[in-house]
Amino acid sequence: MDTKQFKTSLKDKIVLVDFGATWCGPCKAMEPVIKDMKQKYEGKASIIEINIDDQRSLATDYMVQSIPTLIIFDDAREIKRFVGLQSAATIEQSLDEALENH
Repeated sequence: MDTKQFKTSLKDKIVLVDFGATWCGPCKAMEPVIKDMKQKYEGKASIIEINIDDQRSLATDYMVQSIPTLIIFDDAREIKRFVGLQSAATIEQSLDEALENH
């Protein structure tokens, strides 16, 4: 996915982007949470996983300095950012608020 495709995927909807890497322990711990959210929010919000090793330019563009970094976008505008391991409840609460305000 290039930068243009990525920006297109953020338009007109709520999107949770998970910046991580295969070698990152906390990222691996987040995998089941992200997988569950993909199912739970299907049809309501998009969830995109970005491997920073494959997409260095995206990580740089969005100033990802630590992983995992989770960013919630509303119509391509960043509205919330989490750095480090997060609970499912924390992320779900923020996604629900974003959907209510969309």
